[in-house]
Formats: sequence, structure tokens, C-alpha cells
Amino acid sequence: MTHAAPVPGTSREPVGRPRTTVEIPRPPEVFDRRVHSIARIVLPIALGLLYGLWAAGIRRAGGAITGGNLLFGFVCAIVFAALCIALLTIAPRLPRVRRALLWAVFTGIAFGFLYSQTGHSVLRAAGISIALAVAAFVFDYYRYYGHEQRGDLRSPG
Repeated sequence: MTHAAPVPGTSREPVGRPRTTVEIPRPPEVFDRRVHSIARIVLPIALGLLYGLWAAGIRRAGGAITGGNLLFGFVCAIVFAALCIALLTIAPRLPRVRRALLWAVFTGIAFGFLYSQTGHSVLRAAGISIALAVAAFVFDYYRYYGHEQRGDLRSPG
């Protein structure tokens, strides 16, 4: 099929309307800043309680629930939640390599501690924890690098 070639000096657009770029609107914010600031505290506490419950459950190995077991679970929950809140506060200020390394170390230590409660050897727990920490580092570094390239994250490095 043949089509008519455009004649120089003519345009199919109406005269007098400038060309504009198409702007894609941002999706609406579902939660406001107040909800996000509350979630930065509530989520680590909830994860800490889950972690403490899991650690206490592993330690009692199906036996009776004791006061010492409950104390162990609450101490684990408090330490986990405090470290998680501290990381959520400190990590955004760090360059992407240090930030990814910090989260990888946290992940490896948290998993290694839980795994060591099962009674397996320390070397096995350390080996699996290191492997998990390396995987977390690769994942986090890739995530932070990708977000910084798109301009989603503000980071010094």
C-alpha cells in the first residue's frame, strides 16, 4: 500500500499548540509519613517477638515451657528488635557497600544464633550463616545499586 508523503512545511498537528512531553503521574501515597514512622518501630518489635518465640521454641525442644525459657525468648526479642531499629536508623546514612554489609552481618548472626540453638556443631552453624550472609550481601547490594541508579534512594556512595 502506498501513503501520501507529507508535504514540507505542513504538519498534522494543529497550529499554535506547542508539543509537550507526556508526564506519567506518580501513584498516590497509600500511607502518610506518620504511618511510616510508626511502622519503623512496630515492625522490628513484631519481628523481634517472632524471633524470640522461635528461639525459645527451638531451645525448649518440645519440652515444657519454663520461666527460663520465657526469659530467654524475651531477651532474644529485645536484642533483635533493638538491633533492627538501630540498623534501620543508621543504615540509610551509609554508602551502599557498607549498608549491604551491615545487613548481611545482621542476617548471618541472627540466623547463626538460631541455628546454634538446635544443637548442631558450631562449624556447621558458622558455615551456613556465612553462606546466608554472602547471599544477603549480594541481594542487598544489587537492590541498593538498582534503586540508586533510578534515584529512589539517597545515599552518599
